[in-house]
Amino acid sequence: MNLLKLAGSYLRQAKSRLKDADGALNDGNFPYALRLSQECIELSLKASLRLAGIEYPKVHDVSDVLLSVKDRFPAWFAEKVDNMAKISASITMKRELAFYGAEDEMVSPEEAINRRDAERAVEDAEQVHKMCRRLLRQHGTKGSP
Repeated sequence: MNLLKLAGSYLRQAKSRLKDADGALNDGNFPYALRLSQECIELSLKASLRLAGIEYPKVHDVSDVLLSVKDRFPAWFAEKVDNMAKISASITMKRELAFYGAEDEMVSPEEAINRRDAERAVEDAEQVHKMCRRLLRQHGTKGSP
């Protein structure tokens, strides 16, 4: 499978997560909306790294790698990397709370993640996914990377 197909697959998976995150938000399931948004961001950024031919660690937050190879991307994308890396690092930190809450403090996921957290996560996921889809479209017009 070539990099273009693999990145496209990641972005399709990310789009499904985004759609489901929006549904969870509308249903009031804020922790789940945040978790799905984090997965969307993770898959979108990993698709972008694949397009650039970058191998990344198998971790949820690839912001360090993204920042270190910023110059491998087109200028319009590179100027957004700092913000996308910040989004990735921030939402990944909240991921564990969205799964388990703060067990040592007896705080449930529903208490740890509120509507605003979920709304922000979905908005950020939409933004990151949009930029990564644009990168894929740009690569697609040039042929396989």
